[in-house]
Amino acid sequence: MATANSKSAEPTKEQELEASKAAVTEAYEKLMEAKTHFKAAAESAGVDMKSDAAEQFQKGRDKAGEMTDQATAYAKDNPLATIGLAFAAGFIASKFLTRK
Repeated sequence: MATANSKSAEPTKEQELEASKAAVTEAYEKLMEAKTHFKAAAESAGVDMKSDAAEQFQKGRDKAGEMTDQATAYAKDNPLATIGLAFAAGFIASKFLTRK
């Protein structure tokens, strides 16, 4: 009779299988939940990075516009100096680009 009691206390193969299925199902559900949270966090970070990049691009564009305005103003205020700078730049470029 001692063997009959010890056998009934041990889970059967079907019970073990059902417990394993339940554990796997629970683990899978937790994994899917973690995947959802991770995806949401990644999308949120991507949106933040995208807005930061757009902001930096706009700052660069504004700075380039300011520098263009400054160069235009300098060229209008100093036409002879502008012609001299253009000539010097062309001369130097031609020396570098021509073969000897």
